[in-house]
Amino acid sequence: MNLYPVGKTLCKLFFSLFTRVTVIGKDNIPADGPVLLCSNHISNLDPPLVGTFIKRKIRFMAKQELFSKKIVGPLLSSLGAFPVKRGVGDRQSLRKGLHLLEKGEVLCLFPEGTRSKTGEIGEGLSGSGFFAIRSKAAVVPVVIFGPYKPFGKITITYGEPMNFQELRDEKVNAAEATKKIMGEIQALKEKHIEEIKNED
Repeated sequence: MNLYPVGKTLCKLFFSLFTRVTVIGKDNIPADGPVLLCSNHISNLDPPLVGTFIKRKIRFMAKQELFSKKIVGPLLSSLGAFPVKRGVGDRQSLRKGLHLLEKGEVLCLFPEGTRSKTGEIGEGLSGSGFFAIRSKAAVVPVVIFGPYKPFGKITITYGEPMNFQELRDEKVNAAEATKKIMGEIQALKEKHIEEIKNED
């Protein structure tokens, strides 16, 4: 059963009622074709926030442990998420992600692999670079500014798609590609942070 439309509606209602969300650059997401969204990670609410205010359906990787829970596991599957084993090279999840991109879908990753406790952007794991190099997806950096708190302000910014073709032609490795992605996420954060502070 596909619960994605229902979940998206409920998330939009939640964010509209309990937070003040500003969305910047959603038109930077191509209307069709494969897209790889790469976002910083500050909260468990990041995945629904990334997908709530854009038109296209997004597929997410989620840590395998969540799928073993009686209610959470089936719910995540019905929302289009799929499991990944953290800390190891999970070939099955990598193949699944590539298959989704080959089908022209949108895949969202949080390259840091875990939430940042300070809000600072950390180093990325190589998975995002792997997908960026091995697919033909448009790679879109995403930055979320919090913190999440009742009626607090949250800003999500979708950057312009990165030009990865040169890196693909040069056959750079996944680690180098990930470093490039994280640099773009950091640059996007620095570009908008002063503007967001001034709005407050």
